[in-house]
Amino acid sequence: MNINDPKPDRGYIPLGDHGLIGNLRTAALVSIDGSIESYCIPNFDSPSIFARILDKDKGGHFSISPTVPFTTKQNYLPSSNVLQTKFLNDQGVATITDFLPRQPKSSTARPLLAWLIRRVEVIRGSFPLRVECAPAFDYARAPHTTKIIPDTSVPSTFIKPKIAHHKVLFTSPKAGLSLDLRYIAEATLETVSVPAVDLQILDLTGKGHLGLSACCDFTLSEGQAVTFVLRIPPEKEARDMSKLTPEKAQEMCVPYEQLLLGASDLRPPEDPFLTKELLRELLEGTTQYWNGWIRRSTYDGSWKEAVNRSALALKLLIYEPTGAVVASPTFSLPEYIGGTRNWDYRASWIRDSSFILYALIRLGFTHEANAYMEFILERLRTRNPDGSLNIMYTIHGEKLFPEEVLSHLEGHKGSRPVRIGNGAIDHVQLDIYGELMDCIYLSQKYGKPLSYDTWVAVREIVEFVIDHLNEPDLSIWEVRDRHRNFTYSKVMLWVAIDRGLRLADKRSLPCPRRNEWIAARDALYEEIMAKAWNPKMRFFAQSYEDLDVLDSSLLIMPLVFFMTPSDPRFLSTLRQISNTPERGGLTSNGLVYRYDVKKAEDGVGGEEGTFCLCTLWCVEALARAGEYDVTMLRKAVGMFEDFLQYTNHVGLCTEEISAAGEALGNAVQGFTHVTLISAAYNLSRMQAKFKVT
Repeated sequence: MNINDPKPDRGYIPLGDHGLIGNLRTAALVSIDGSIESYCIPNFDSPSIFARILDKDKGGHFSISPTVPFTTKQNYLPSSNVLQTKFLNDQGVATITDFLPRQPKSSTARPLLAWLIRRVEVIRGSFPLRVECAPAFDYARAPHTTKIIPDTSVPSTFIKPKIAHHKVLFTSPKAGLSLDLRYIAEATLETVSVPAVDLQILDLTGKGHLGLSACCDFTLSEGQAVTFVLRIPPEKEARDMSKLTPEKAQEMCVPYEQLLLGASDLRPPEDPFLTKELLRELLEGTTQYWNGWIRRSTYDGSWKEAVNRSALALKLLIYEPTGAVVASPTFSLPEYIGGTRNWDYRASWIRDSSFILYALIRLGFTHEANAYMEFILERLRTRNPDGSLNIMYTIHGEKLFPEEVLSHLEGHKGSRPVRIGNGAIDHVQLDIYGELMDCIYLSQKYGKPLSYDTWVAVREIVEFVIDHLNEPDLSIWEVRDRHRNFTYSKVMLWVAIDRGLRLADKRSLPCPRRNEWIAARDALYEEIMAKAWNPKMRFFAQSYEDLDVLDSSLLIMPLVFFMTPSDPRFLSTLRQISNTPERGGLTSNGLVYRYDVKKAEDGVGGEEGTFCLCTLWCVEALARAGEYDVTMLRKAVGMFEDFLQYTNHVGLCTEEISAAGEALGNAVQGFTHVTLISAAYNLSRMQAKFKVT
């Protein structure tokens, strides 16, 4: 067990050593030593207030950590996204319970409270702890002021003759945002006193912070707890409180008895009084919400624990107001430590659509699937004047997500540049039409039927695809140099036409150009077989132009029914990908690279780890081939179970894995969890069919 020795200059925590909490608006990364390392409010794509994971000195953090050596454990409460971090040593045990509140479906009494709640409690012995709240507004670019003021949202404030309760107010006019840090201290045992909390100003400007921070030190004993709440205060309260003096607050006092009799009703529902009863209700309600949600899963196959955790992770990536799903709630975490492949994934990719929908449908989450489908269809209705779609949209459905470099942040472990926004939003990536049409086709098999007007729009998409079949693009990996005829894009263009034809047939929808569609689909298939196949090395190549470059995206072929998994050409490609890089393949230690970055120019440069997505595609391709060769099914089972060992301590996945087994890339990565669900579902199905363990 690792022993942590607290030091004033804490370094970076590995990317995999974090859990994720969220409220379907935004999400926060919590490190294994009790620090909020990444948090954007109020939405996923809002500027960060905490980004310590990208700059340990000035990125901003909210930490609760021991001041003595300790060991640590972290876990989710069962079947939930409520995270618990535990500190242990010989003298005591302390726990932090972190969550962003959600209401049970049966409760409509209170609006969603966009609070970050952190409850710290000692359950054995005693523990000295230090709390630091150091927000860095607008990606650590905007200055702020900090005041410790009376907290009139806590009932004890109103007890005469003195004001005993305070809070911290952070105000950043440039960022257009205020935050307040409040707390409730309590004793959970009758023989224990309520702990004292003394908030103090902390000066971290020497490390590059643009405003003062807050801190407090205390020692908690068994039966003592303090709950901290960070929120955006109601605008009027923030404005009034910034001018509040002790004398003015004294004038506002009402007898505590009157408060209990109903003075709290004077406060708006979105700004209730902060009490220990309310906090307990929010914790219980949030736990019930997550427990109730995951119980709706219809999955009953193998690896149920990993599948359920992936489902809970995927749910955290949903932006409830629009139904959009972010690729990841984080930005610019490196695909290689010290490298330049650092991207912002806080947007919704059309490419992800069919895979996300497939996972939601397979687990029985039809409400989320329908909401996401409506988000996708709305993009279809508002496509560009030339009939095209953007490859990604913001979670609000917007088409602009400008890329910008934050040169003042050093990046995780020095991995520069730090980017926000994504310049690939206007790339030509023709494969997205295949994923889009597959998404629509899946929704028709399990969801609400298409309207006629939507079918007309779908027909126009197919016509757009046929008009652009012969054009090169930048494809799935979003290369940033030259356009090419990428094989993956050609396969997905075939999928687009094929799903259009299937929709027309299954729904008996009018298809005036059915014969032309069939001809285009079949001609494209023949073209791929002729131009993407390397007859000498016997594999499908990354592009028509680069026949010597292997690409693991082509593992998708049998998954989208482009070709049978038993086809000799596909099996030969699969075997080549399964070789080690030293033998010309892409698989190392059971994990799969996208392509050889030294061999394939992509305009980005630098190195990267193995891709979790590609590894799971390989598992599923092996599983499907296992229908004809049971040895491949056994290999798929072993490869999948080996991959599960690379999920982190709470079952979450990043984008990539390094040669040393460390997590890389943005966390948590939705595409990885979606493909994990798909691989588990199909592998479990094949296991049951052939009774393979």
